[in-house]
Amino acid sequence: MWVVYTLAALGALYLLNPTAGILEFLPDNIPFIGNLDEGAAFMLVWAGLLEFFEGRKYRSAPPETPNSQPPTEENS
Repeated sequence: MWVVYTLAALGALYLLNPTAGILEFLPDNIPFIGNLDEGAAFMLVWAGLLEFFEGRKYRSAPPETPNSQPPTEENS
């Protein structure tokens, strides 16, 4: 879980671009390919947000027992 948050923070830092374009993995002036690094950074941020908001639901849900079966007419 902490790995997702760390990568999301690095993606956000890359998108904020504090180096004013000095640190670019792919130069933006290459057509179509130049924005792939920003797209990947956005996907990292998106994964972190999904983990934060949606992952909490799954972590707080009670675990299902492996032998639990849905109620049927015989055992209800």
